[in-house]
Amino acid sequence: MKKVETGKHICFYIGSLHKGGAERVFVNLSEYFQQKGYRVTMVTQYQFPQEEEYLLPQGVKRVLSDLTEEELSNSRVVNFGRRVRKLHRIWKQEDANLVLSCIGKNNFMTVVTTMFTKTRPVVSVVGEAREEYPTRLMRMLANLLFPFAAGIILQTERSRYFFHKKIQRKAVILPNSLNPDFIRPRYEGERDQRIVSVGRMDANKNHEMMIRAFASLSDRYPGHTLTIYGEGELRQYLQELAEQLGVSGKVFMPGVIPDVARQIERAALFLLTSYSEGVSNALIEALATGLPVISTDVPSGGTVELMEDGVNGLIIPPGDEEALVRAMDRLLGDPDYADRLGREAAAIQKRLSPERVNRLWLQYFEKIME
Repeated sequence: MKKVETGKHICFYIGSLHKGGAERVFVNLSEYFQQKGYRVTMVTQYQFPQEEEYLLPQGVKRVLSDLTEEELSNSRVVNFGRRVRKLHRIWKQEDANLVLSCIGKNNFMTVVTTMFTKTRPVVSVVGEAREEYPTRLMRMLANLLFPFAAGIILQTERSRYFFHKKIQRKAVILPNSLNPDFIRPRYEGERDQRIVSVGRMDANKNHEMMIRAFASLSDRYPGHTLTIYGEGELRQYLQELAEQLGVSGKVFMPGVIPDVARQIERAALFLLTSYSEGVSNALIEALATGLPVISTDVPSGGTVELMEDGVNGLIIPPGDEEALVRAMDRLLGDPDYADRLGREAAAIQKRLSPERVNRLWLQYFEKIME
């Protein structure tokens, strides 16, 4: 079918295209809107080496907004003013109908710099709101500036109550779509004795609790292993912890890998032990794969947006190692129950299919542009 050009132009504004959850969502949305006939521009502050970034779809223009070496001053105040003016010039030059931004200060910059242009700003909060706006000043700025945005997108109902009532009334809840790689029939064969997790190795992901819980059950389930996919500053610490607990031969850390869906689809169990998340893409993907899942109830409400405890997975309090041990023991000790949870989990493929979710974003954007 021939693509019909709409004559409308959409910009996306984000820090970079470095491989992460929000960045992937923006790249996927840019591809969808381009396929629907929109002209699409991706505006980023920074650019990383190509192998560290998501590739933009062919035909999507990219613009860098950060100051060049020639534009930089020795004064932070002067540099801030220049960044504001440069971003304002970009919106005037691109002459887009709408710009979507995300994450913390980017949202503030978008609202301010689109003033006196034809571009309508839409801000989105993709993570835990208290972490994106941790200080009293940032919360005050959010409550002051967000009402001037043409649209406000949140991912969970809980996150509404972080903001002023005017923002609560104006905001809409729009989910992220599922990565198309995870739309596949559920694996129905015998499962490997592997427990898996996917995520950056940092303190927030709390892989330490995961390894300790695994070690406490290792004698009871001697054939099982734990594989953590991802990289991060705590890798060495986690390796040393596994060695101290006597399970280094059963804990594997292969790093960031391609084709995660194929690597995890036969696993016996998926774990997410974060203290906080927005709506975790790794959790969405594990559920879509049809894995039995244990996840922490993160403060944003991201987990309960996706899961019902005892129906399509098990939910535990953040940081509760004993609860994690009990939940793991329950699922590893009862494969039939674990399988029932996994079958229910796979239903999220339909709920968060790219065509369904992206259509919701399209309808919302078109309403704003009209």
